[in-house]
Amino acid sequence: MAEILIIDDDLDVCETMESLITRLTHECVSAHTLDSGLRMMRKKAFDVIFLDVRLPDGNGLDILPEIMAMPDPPEVIILTGKGDPDGAELAIRGGVWDYLLKPSSIREISLTLGRALKYHEEKRGRDGDRGLELNGVVGDSPVIKVSFNLLSQAARSETNVLITGETGTGKELFASTIHANSKRKSGTFVVVDCAGLTESLLESTLYGHRKGAFTGAQSDRIGLVKLADGGTLFLDEVGEMPLSMQKAFLRVLQERTFRPVGDTREQTSDFRLVAATNRDLDEMVEKGTFRSDLLYRLKTMHIHLPPLRERPEDIKSLCTYRVSQLCRQYSMPPKSFGSDFNPALESYDWPGNVRELFNILERAVVTSGNEKTLYAMHLPRELRIQIAKAQIERMTNAAPEEEPPAPYTEPVRKIGQDIFEDIFEQELPTLRDFKSTAEKVYLGELIRQCDGDLPRILEVSKLSRSHFYGLLKKYGLSL
Repeated sequence: MAEILIIDDDLDVCETMESLITRLTHECVSAHTLDSGLRMMRKKAFDVIFLDVRLPDGNGLDILPEIMAMPDPPEVIILTGKGDPDGAELAIRGGVWDYLLKPSSIREISLTLGRALKYHEEKRGRDGDRGLELNGVVGDSPVIKVSFNLLSQAARSETNVLITGETGTGKELFASTIHANSKRKSGTFVVVDCAGLTESLLESTLYGHRKGAFTGAQSDRIGLVKLADGGTLFLDEVGEMPLSMQKAFLRVLQERTFRPVGDTREQTSDFRLVAATNRDLDEMVEKGTFRSDLLYRLKTMHIHLPPLRERPEDIKSLCTYRVSQLCRQYSMPPKSFGSDFNPALESYDWPGNVRELFNILERAVVTSGNEKTLYAMHLPRELRIQIAKAQIERMTNAAPEEEPPAPYTEPVRKIGQDIFEDIFEQELPTLRDFKSTAEKVYLGELIRQCDGDLPRILEVSKLSRSHFYGLLKKYGLSL
């Protein structure tokens, strides 16, 4: 007997589906808002969730990352009363099982539910086979857990994988983790940096060459494709591969055969391909700078890594991991964090993502020397200046000069002035208490001015749904 949850504000739909699901001998309950549905999911594990798109407190698609990040995520079947191709694409990319239009027939609902339950049971069996070795892959946020789930699927398969994401998000780390958890882990993980090689060098590097094949080829050389035989070939920045090389590599990918430069005989290599790029390959295909047939082969499975600014709740765990690693590397005693350290890092956008964060942390560790605690003062001066400017801008809600000021700028600025106008006439609170008070005041006024409208709140504040609910819990507030 399975546990089913329906999240839909249409009471008639809920009653009809509850009756149907109960007749199929499953347990079924309903929620009529996203908030109540999420509360039920946090208290109890469900096997399948029927999720409406348009709900009183937001769009059902917005909570997909949080659902998928649960320890044993349920299968999600989206319900919608309107055909929305873009919504369907977002839902499927978000990992849902199916997308149904209302009203659906009893037979269609029953078949979809049955297939989802069967898949869910089989998935549990696969996931129980073994745990993943996630050495260096750190994070607990909903968005990164979606990527972790895809990593797990990729590790169990032999299919080609394309990893996308901004520079510094950890694409090579994900690729090596897939290899380390695959059946090929005893083989070699071979990295090819497509961006760092010229067209002539790329061919020789990939396929090898024979002595005398060209000027400077003074001996035979084995190519990286052959070195990856029995292991994994990782093409980093595959979007930089010259167009003229793409056709030749497509044949290698399809046939697993290649010919070294200057040789007349073909060789074989049984490699598994993982590729990565920070470029939009679909856009490159439209412009004619990347072959569509190669993209289809690379993109058998797609993992997208979110930028660090979309998962600020992971900064603390990333800091703990990296600083611990650096202390061992530099033979230093363990370091703790001052109360201002992580909040300062969380207020920065991190255009360089995790790579930039790790570099900053190394500078902070070196700067702190033998001190046992890291404070914001240990961060590089240029970073602290950027953080201070961003904090002042948020506190005053001042829009950049090139953008028109938002309509809520003046009221929020006035709140800060009214609450803190006498702060310098009395004993100063700690910086932490001051920031907490300001944050709580801002949240309260944000909710009031937006009339509790969650989508508008998230748009105005630029907070993620999970971050916003975390702040509500922190300060004991509610919508």
